[in-house]
Amino acid sequence: MSLIENLNWRHAVKAYDPTKKVSQENIDKIVEAARLAPTSSGLQPFKVIVVKDQAIKEKLAEGALNPECMRDASHVIIFAAWDRYTAERIDKVYDFTTDERGLPRGRFGSYTDKLKSIYLEQPAELNFAHTARQTYIALGLALAQAAELKIDTTPVEGFNNELVDEILDLKKHGLKSVSLMYIGYADFENDWIKHMKKVRTPKEEFVLEF
Repeated sequence: MSLIENLNWRHAVKAYDPTKKVSQENIDKIVEAARLAPTSSGLQPFKVIVVKDQAIKEKLAEGALNPECMRDASHVIIFAAWDRYTAERIDKVYDFTTDERGLPRGRFGSYTDKLKSIYLEQPAELNFAHTARQTYIALGLALAQAAELKIDTTPVEGFNNELVDEILDLKKHGLKSVSLMYIGYADFENDWIKHMKKVRTPKEEFVLEF
């Protein structure tokens, strides 16, 4: 199937079958799609956290708008962004890049100095607004990869970020949760949206041409 066909296949599942689990092989493919997502300046300022432990899902579900989905999904992926940019974080990424490419460290010094002059002067809230936006690119590619594998998903913003951050101790890692992705197989009897017509903005209203 083509990418467009896969995207037409998927929908935001409203009920999962807790007896059906996604294989580790397919979870790895979904995570890899997220890892390969493009990001601003190649900094990849976020991490994905894969949760399959039922006890942890139960705790996280206490702050979810759709707790049954979180409990019953095979896995929950949390997209967590850097809480702010730092010189150390920027240098770590570019040191790794130059090492992998066989280039001398500092090869991109003028560029990283420019990044630092922009980001390090900003308040943490503005930094986080930027890093958080990068996670949505990864979320989109993860959703597309899951659709190709015919694995059901739900992208989620309806949850208590502070609770998720506390349970997973994200502050210790300099991260803050942005969005979630439930992964599993739909419970077709209870997934009430499954048989409804998929509705999107009409093409003539979606695209502006100049």
